[in-house]
Amino acid sequence: MSHAHHPTVESLWISVVLFLVALVYLNEWLRVAWLVPHGVKGWRAGSFFVGLLLVWVGLGSSLSLLDHDLLTVHMVQHLLLMTLAPPLILLGAPLKLLPQRPVQRLGELIARLHPAVGWIGATATLVVWHIPLVFMLGLRSQVWHGVEQASFLVTGLLFWRPVVEPSRNVLKWPESSILLYLFLATLPCDILSGFLVFCDRVVYPVYLSSPPRFGLTALEDQQCAGALMWTCVTVVYFIAGTILTARLLSPEVSRHNWVVRSDSPLSASTQTTRSSLEVI
Repeated sequence: MSHAHHPTVESLWISVVLFLVALVYLNEWLRVAWLVPHGVKGWRAGSFFVGLLLVWVGLGSSLSLLDHDLLTVHMVQHLLLMTLAPPLILLGAPLKLLPQRPVQRLGELIARLHPAVGWIGATATLVVWHIPLVFMLGLRSQVWHGVEQASFLVTGLLFWRPVVEPSRNVLKWPESSILLYLFLATLPCDILSGFLVFCDRVVYPVYLSSPPRFGLTALEDQQCAGALMWTCVTVVYFIAGTILTARLLSPEVSRHNWVVRSDSPLSASTQTTRSSLEVI
């Protein structure tokens, strides 16, 4: 199961694409960052670049050469693409720096998606790609391997959008429900990781024929991958939930939410109706 062409072709293309994305973002940030509403602060730009770097580590670095030999490395790729890189990229507010009409329409379309779409998409992606037959398809076919990686990144961005930018959600569901959103998202991860850790056989037989790496047997590698997923997802979601809780308890946010509700169309309609009744 050779992966020899990956570093010379695919890694090169991935590196070039990510470099161009970073270059475009940097150019727009230097040009309009301080002119758009609320600006895009330097730490947000830094977050975006770190997110792109993590994507490159998962897809374009030498780490990707080991994903066919170690399930742990394969799991690291998935965690980078789905759990770590997406929130950092979204914190960089990339759509805010590109005010062109197509980008605005894309932002509006994404904002209209119900948060459940991101949750269902991320959960389905996680579960489906870890079914043994589908998992093997991704290892054997370079095309399907690319589809797998792209699906993790895309669904990761959709999943983290309502967490990173809850105020931009057109549906205006309560921000406090994000805590439940995060908790429910840990359940499929816990089930899968727990299964990998405590299973007494190798779930993906392809790793039985892989050369030993770092002194790990195939079963130990599987247990390590499951433990890594269990720990990383729990810690990241806990940090996100803690930050969100602190934000919700902030007096400034509470006052802002009260003002937003007062200025909402429903509130305005109620006030108009009340004024009409007073006139009558």
